[in-house]
Amino acid sequence: MRIGELASRTGVSVRSLRYYEEQGLLASTRSTSGQRHYTDDEIERVRFVQRLYAAGLSSRTIVELLPCVDSPSEQNSDEAFERLVQERDRIDRHINELSGARDALDRLIDANRAHRDRLTTRRPQALPGTR
Repeated sequence: MRIGELASRTGVSVRSLRYYEEQGLLASTRSTSGQRHYTDDEIERVRFVQRLYAAGLSSRTIVELLPCVDSPSEQNSDEAFERLVQERDRIDRHINELSGARDALDRLIDANRAHRDRLTTRRPQALPGTR
């Protein structure tokens, strides 16, 4: 199948498929005119890559995990497991950093709210009959 059909069948843009190929995540054969051609197996490959992206993995990390899929072995499986654990730990650290940033922002919002409340209580009241 050609790249447009693969894009249609996977819901991934042609541009993304070209990027996947540039990064070594996807392979195609070329016709004599240079058009990319894919097998039906590439449909599942693209879906797998999409799941890995959705899990927060970079293309570099995905390339490191592909030997587990392409050449299943105990060693490749162990290496993939360790890499996935590292990525989960990285995401956990990022979540903690974001939570800390959110907490700091909440404190700033509270301080701003208190400041605004003080400003409105200090405003001189208009005399009756005046604006």
